[in-house]
Amino acid sequence: MKSGFGQFCPVAVACEVFAERWTPIILREMFAGSRYFSEIRRGVPNISSALLVQRLRSLEANGVIVRESIPGDRGQSYRLTEAGREFHSVIEGLGTWGQRWTVRVDRDNLDPGFLMWNMRRRIVLERVPTRRTVVRFKFGGVAVRYRGPRLFWLLLDRTKADLCIEDPGFEVDLHVDADLATMARIWLGDCTFEDALRVGKVQLAGSRALAQAFPSWLMLSHFARVPRPLSSSTAGSRASKPVRRGISSGRSSRTA
Repeated sequence: MKSGFGQFCPVAVACEVFAERWTPIILREMFAGSRYFSEIRRGVPNISSALLVQRLRSLEANGVIVRESIPGDRGQSYRLTEAGREFHSVIEGLGTWGQRWTVRVDRDNLDPGFLMWNMRRRIVLERVPTRRTVVRFKFGGVAVRYRGPRLFWLLLDRTKADLCIEDPGFEVDLHVDADLATMARIWLGDCTFEDALRVGKVQLAGSRALAQAFPSWLMLSHFARVPRPLSSSTAGSRASKPVRRGISSGRSSRTA
C-alpha cells in the first residue's frame, strides 16, 4: 500500500494524488493536448513505460482521468475528468513560478527532443505556406551523455505540424542550425530570434522569404510572457542571478 502523509488536511491528501514524481508533468502534457499513451510518453521521455502506466492507473483510480476506447481501434485514449481539469490552475501556477524564479536553461535540463515536441504544437499554422514546407533542425551544444537524436524535421502545412526524427525523404525548404541552449532560451522568451541570428547562435539556410518568415511561425512557450524580476534575493542562489534578455556569443550554455 502506498504510504501517505497521515493527515486529513486537504493539502496533504491532495498531494498524495498530485505530488508523486512525474504526475504533475503527465498532467501538464494532458493539458497541452496529449490524449494517447505515445503522445504523453514523447512529452515525458525520461519516464519508463512501466512507470507511466502505473501513474496513469493511479490518476484513473483517483478520478483524475478516464480511459476511453478509440472507435475502430484496439487502443485507448485518456481524458481529464472534472476533478482533473481543476488541476489546471495548479499547473499554471507552477509554470509561472518556475518561469519567474528558477534557472530553466541548464545543461542538465536540455533535451532537443523535448524542445522540438513542444515547438511542434506551438506553430501558427495559418502563417506557414500553403504547400508542404519541410524545416530541418540540427542542434549543437548537446550534452555528451545525451543519446537521443540531434536532427529533426518539421513537416508543416496549413492543417497540421508533424515531427520526424528520421529523414522523411522530402526536399528540405529551410535548414535551422542552432545551439541548443540558445534555442531553448528563445523558446522561453529569454532572448529574441533576432539576437540569436545576429551573433550566429542560430543560422538559417533557405530562401530569403522563408528565413524571414520563420520566426513568426513560432508562438514560443506558453510561459514565455511571464514577467521576471531583474534579480531575487529570496529564491536561492540559482535563481538570484539577473535575467538577461540579450544573448552572448560566448560558449557557455548556462543562463539565468
